[in-house]
Amino acid sequence: MVVAGDDALAHRLAAELRGVYGERVTLVVPPAQRGVRPPVVVRARATALFDRVSAAVNRASGNGNGGGGTADETPASERVVEATELTEDALTYAGVERATALALVYDDDETNIRAALTARRINPRIRLVLRLYNRRLGQHIEALLDQASALAAAAAATPDGTRDAGGGGANSVGGPAADGSRRDRNAEVYDASTTVLSDADTAAPALAATAVAGTSKVVQTDGLMLRAVERPPPGPGEVADPGLCTLALLSATTNDPAGADGSEGSGAQGPQLLPDERAVAAATGRGTVVLENVAYSGPELSAGRGVMPWFGSLLSRRLRLSFAGLVACVVGLAVASMLVTGEQPLQATYLTLLDLFAINDPAIGQPLGRQILQLCSGMVGLLLLPVLLAAVLEALGTFRGGTALRKPPRGLSGHVVLLGVGKIGTRVLSRLRELRIPVVCVEADPEARGLALARRLRVPVVLGDVTQEGVLEAAKIHRAHALLALTSADTMNLEAALSARTLRPDLRVVLRLYDDDFATAVYRTLRAAHPGALTRSRSVSHLAAPAFAGAMLGRQILGAIPVERRVLLFAAVDVGGHPQLEGRTVGEAFRAGAWRVLALDTATPEERRAARASSPGGPRLVWDLPSTYVLRPEDRVVLAATRRGLAELLGRRPRQRTGA
Repeated sequence: MVVAGDDALAHRLAAELRGVYGERVTLVVPPAQRGVRPPVVVRARATALFDRVSAAVNRASGNGNGGGGTADETPASERVVEATELTEDALTYAGVERATALALVYDDDETNIRAALTARRINPRIRLVLRLYNRRLGQHIEALLDQASALAAAAAATPDGTRDAGGGGANSVGGPAADGSRRDRNAEVYDASTTVLSDADTAAPALAATAVAGTSKVVQTDGLMLRAVERPPPGPGEVADPGLCTLALLSATTNDPAGADGSEGSGAQGPQLLPDERAVAAATGRGTVVLENVAYSGPELSAGRGVMPWFGSLLSRRLRLSFAGLVACVVGLAVASMLVTGEQPLQATYLTLLDLFAINDPAIGQPLGRQILQLCSGMVGLLLLPVLLAAVLEALGTFRGGTALRKPPRGLSGHVVLLGVGKIGTRVLSRLRELRIPVVCVEADPEARGLALARRLRVPVVLGDVTQEGVLEAAKIHRAHALLALTSADTMNLEAALSARTLRPDLRVVLRLYDDDFATAVYRTLRAAHPGALTRSRSVSHLAAPAFAGAMLGRQILGAIPVERRVLLFAAVDVGGHPQLEGRTVGEAFRAGAWRVLALDTATPEERRAARASSPGGPRLVWDLPSTYVLRPEDRVVLAATRRGLAELLGRRPRQRTGA
């Protein structure tokens, strides 16, 4: 496996492949990335590994890289290559010709696309996983690279079929014997597919759900929607509702500031993923995460706006009430005129409007009631004039301010303060608005990516540095429901959380932190200082890495949900070729702490492609499977799995470590 990137995701993905799936990994990073601290995934091994990496100048002789990059020798599980640019020479030296899969996880979309095109030319049969923020462009690139692979394979094939799809030569790994051994290891090693993923799309649902209520967790991708809910421990004499199934048991010390933090090193007191019925029954006093619903969702409705919503956004609530009052006065005067003069309703309304606009003849010589009604109509007409003027001015201001950012309204409360609208923040903002959650954004960069979306959705924005006094107050933090600190700087997120807790000690806080040791220390300290407030720390790379790793192994990872500081994966798997599933009942296929079958996909491949394109009439899903249902080779199932459980199910040989 080859992983190339320039930020935390590359290091964490390499650690995931190496430590969980037991893969040999070549990590390609820029020279500056040597100082980046690796994630705490198999920390003991990862720390030793990166500490033993020596500078390229210390290599005695001949690296044979042809100027494409420099490499350091490390244990057989990982090899680190330095390359300023991901050129053809650098990719060749990294072993792309012989690699099973290549993950391109640079932060820049253009860099990933250019490298993917080069890698596909070097090795048409390699499996590609790209990190792209642009969804529409990603779909086109995925189709283009798959088509290029198919054409290259067809062109390289000979009539007798003896030549491989890579054209032989450097693409033939150690001759026929080595090639056969690799095929035996994994039948899909030559799956030259292309998968485009976004770390922002993978992490946004979990971040949004954590901030909104701390209970609802939604995974929605390729038309599939899974909803899990976090439930508190049942009271005395109460029985917890298991939902469709229990996905996890929360830490026994969730409410204890000095207790476990829910990480992989929490031991028996930490969360238990995919417990069996006996473990659930014996876990008294623990909260649970249960599966509430599994379904295929149809295409999203467009954000069209009718006449009344458009009118409501054009005029303020006070002006709308003023107009409503004037209309009520006109109706009342018309009814009174009809009763006093005996005119028909249409004629009485016409006379009332003439009096209202002061274009009717004076009611001289007419009954006293008619004269009084004319005077009242004139007074209402005087009131109408300033209201019309205010409406015109406000409408002009609305059109003029259509390109400006809204400010938080005075009476706003119960909202989510979103700090940072970069790549991650933009996706989270979109998700929160889909859930109809009020949001106030705080951003220091006036050219930030997400400000255009905030302007289009008419989301209030406070421009300013959160470290400056008065910025959080302007975002109405004292009346907010939660703070989501999602900038790329750990220290800024921490400072925002501490400042917000100073203003409101019971505020729900969700921090985006990369370093696990730092996140653990912050998590415990904030819980100890504010035991009555919910504090969560989330790492985007930690949430996204399992999906990228699964894609490199040729499996469709639908999504991931955080269970405290651990991750539970949802994947779509074909039963055929997996002896742990094939021929077994759903009950027999369940392995506590590893995987659990949730649903059966009865759709054809054509229907699945239609669902992925958000077309109506998509796939069909059977989620209430009886435990006695026998899984057939042609079945395709949706299952929940731990990272190590999925590695075992995929036929990999995970390293022996404690924890799931």
